[in-house]
Amino acid sequence: MRLKDKVILVTGSTTGIGEGMARLFSREGAKMVIHGTRKDAAVKLAGEIEKQGGEAMVLIGPLDDPAVPARLIAETIAHYGRLDGLVNNAAATTRGNLETTDAAEFDRIIGINVKAPFLLIQAALPHFRNQGGGRVLNIGSINSYSGERNLFAYSISKGGLTTLTRNLADAYGSEGLRVNQLNVGWTLTPNEYDLKKKEGMADDWPAKLPKVFAPSGRLLSPEDIAWAALYFLSDEAPLVNGGILDFEQFPVVGRNPPKDP
Repeated sequence: MRLKDKVILVTGSTTGIGEGMARLFSREGAKMVIHGTRKDAAVKLAGEIEKQGGEAMVLIGPLDDPAVPARLIAETIAHYGRLDGLVNNAAATTRGNLETTDAAEFDRIIGINVKAPFLLIQAALPHFRNQGGGRVLNIGSINSYSGERNLFAYSISKGGLTTLTRNLADAYGSEGLRVNQLNVGWTLTPNEYDLKKKEGMADDWPAKLPKVFAPSGRLLSPEDIAWAALYFLSDEAPLVNGGILDFEQFPVVGRNPPKDP
């Protein structure tokens, strides 16, 4: 087991990519901290993990409340006595461009996607120091490079997360802190499936995507992301620090897709 007895907190782990990571990490021996805003979903997932022989606790709290991050870390330490890995997965994604995004929505996106990871790492740092080190994995997005027109605030927030990752890796690497990031591409989660249906796509839209978006014939899955995340949190990557892995089916930078007539 690649995470045997390691305590891992995954924010936003009641659905999608976060849930995929929680399930895989548990199978690999981790003691999980399930976090979300929906207690019923969190309790359900923790119960399923425990039925399969794993161990999990549940923490509930909205990350746009600046008091929540420190509480999540404190309650994790109080329950397990340590924290080995923190995955900043929770994120707010709303549609909006420069003209339609107001200040309140911009602040909310930045608060959840950048400020909350900063506060979580800040609260975890003393515990990582006491243990001689710790792992942080930030879940970013390929939108951090430019992003789509209608993902204005979200794209900016993921760009900020990238700089946060590199800054902290450089500043605290000598103390044993490892901070890395996965910039994930288009991933088929329950929320993404429902969103695209609301935007007018057919029920079977994932099976009809042009190859320019899914060269393999399918979108990424939460489990695909989880396997990559596992590496960064395991003892197989003791020196990898400040890494930004673009997790997509094609080169993100410099791509020149075929232009049909």
